[in-house]
Amino acid sequence: MTDKVFSPSKQATTGTVANPSFPATKAQLYGATRPLYRPQPKRHRYRRSCCCSCCIWTTVTIFVLVLLAAASAAILYLVYRPHRPMFAVSSLKVTALNVTSSSKLITNINLNVNAKNPNKKLIYMYDPMAISLITTQNDIVVGVGSFGSFVHGTKNNTLLKAAINGRNKELDDSSAGKLRVALRSKKGLPLKMKLDTKVKAKIGGLKTPKVGIRVTCEGIKVTVPKEKSATIGSTSNAKCKIDFRVKIWKWTF
Repeated sequence: MTDKVFSPSKQATTGTVANPSFPATKAQLYGATRPLYRPQPKRHRYRRSCCCSCCIWTTVTIFVLVLLAAASAAILYLVYRPHRPMFAVSSLKVTALNVTSSSKLITNINLNVNAKNPNKKLIYMYDPMAISLITTQNDIVVGVGSFGSFVHGTKNNTLLKAAINGRNKELDDSSAGKLRVALRSKKGLPLKMKLDTKVKAKIGGLKTPKVGIRVTCEGIKVTVPKEKSATIGSTSNAKCKIDFRVKIWKWTF
């Protein structure tokens, strides 16, 4: 009997697959343990669209609130026709106004201010008022005083009286020298009055928040009294303006 010899070439042509190499390679091991890749859904676009929607709705809400506030203010204005208060310096009596040799300021002035509320349905409620008389040229404070708080009724004129004094204030040499020269002038000493306070308005059952106001009256002129006779200041040319002082805005009438 003859022995059969199988050659390697014949074995390859029979279609049988060779066994994989052993041990397994690193690539084979990595492929067996690697999890199947699944692409994650992109969510950042959804978040971005939500943020855009929130911004748009917030803007629309603010715009609507501003329109409602403006409409309410317009309705209140048309119904009540509010007018600003009016102030005027009615009289000024000087009993003493002098600078001593030691640069101390001696002032005794009686000041009367007329406050007018021209509104028919609007009431003003004032806090205490701080007053100062200041020289027009050099801004030297010659005296201070105050008015008490009061409620200013509709269609009402109120006379405010205050005593202005220097409180023995000691001036610096420069201010004392300038004030002495101004007091010797025959034309009189030009002054301006500043009044600072806070006020709120009442319309029916509605009250506004308090706002600061400053009343500035210019065109006042006084002369130094001689001996014990008082002098009357000139207020015929005095004109007053009101600054409403809010935290952000400042309106001047």
